[in-house]
Amino acid sequence: MRNPPPPGRRPNTALAMSPGAAAALLGPDVLTALAEVCELQGPPVLDDFTGARARAVLGRAEVLVTGWGCPPLDEAALAAAPRLRAVVHTAGSVRGHVTRACWERGIEVSSAAAANALPVAEYTVAMILLTGKQVLERARAFKAARHRDDPLDTPRSIGNHGRTVGLLSASHIGRRVVELLRPYDFRVLLHDPYVTEEEAAALGVRAVGLRELFEHSDVVSVHTPLLPATRGLVDRALLAAMPRGAVLVNTARGALVDQDALTEAVAAGRIRAVLDVTEPEVLPPDHPLWDCPGALLTPHLAGSQGNEWERLTDVAVSELARWAAGAGFAHPVRADRQELLA
Repeated sequence: MRNPPPPGRRPNTALAMSPGAAAALLGPDVLTALAEVCELQGPPVLDDFTGARARAVLGRAEVLVTGWGCPPLDEAALAAAPRLRAVVHTAGSVRGHVTRACWERGIEVSSAAAANALPVAEYTVAMILLTGKQVLERARAFKAARHRDDPLDTPRSIGNHGRTVGLLSASHIGRRVVELLRPYDFRVLLHDPYVTEEEAAALGVRAVGLRELFEHSDVVSVHTPLLPATRGLVDRALLAAMPRGAVLVNTARGALVDQDALTEAVAAGRIRAVLDVTEPEVLPPDHPLWDCPGALLTPHLAGSQGNEWERLTDVAVSELARWAAGAGFAHPVRADRQELLA
């Protein structure tokens, strides 16, 4: 741990995030809990690092508690923060504000990514189960017909018994999905070039190649980070390899998928899609996916929202308390993995 405060001394701490994030996350209980483990600087919550007041706050800060909308901690911001030793992020990815300059200066970073992974994993498992029973399509048909079909006529393609789920990446979220799928009767495949067959077996899944994942899965759920090497990773050929009626679930980033190819496949009724993210984030009003019966679009809601924000702030308070006591972070973001950050 790099120059933590002496045990028992509360570090000078500032808050850096957008006003909207501050209003959502930093209720009175959270501010009280933070004030118990640090010397918390009062307003303003920083959403800009260039003004005179912001630089005065930065000049005293040993720790920044950051959130959505935090400005980049670039060379200029760090020059105004000579005492800064740690960043505690109240959300998942730190890519938007923790820069290479932070790592080069040895600033320690913590993230609530593990806490944010749970609601995304819950959403994913819910969609896997719902699509297996074709709940949305059958509910739509029921509403239109106003009568119930004979359940004994249900096609054998419907149901969750023995389905194969393919996970693209053993990220925080991917691993939580694996945990949540264990009680169910699924066969789980995993493609992640950084996970060995032995590590996959220890997780209770089978490691496979990328094409094999798409060829043999009834559902493929995308959990890989968006990097230059993964942009467009789910291409036309992989989508074409999916079995007829299979489902693509994407809660990661829209740009991971060839959206034109996906739209064609879903519009043709060959595969289905559950998309919590698209490229762009909100599709144009006339985009064909809005009206495809086989597509469910949700407004990037899988991650922490509402009462789930409490998990994120609980982690931030706990991490700050550990760091102040000299114990180090329980959820560090490692500098040697910066190129793989989501």
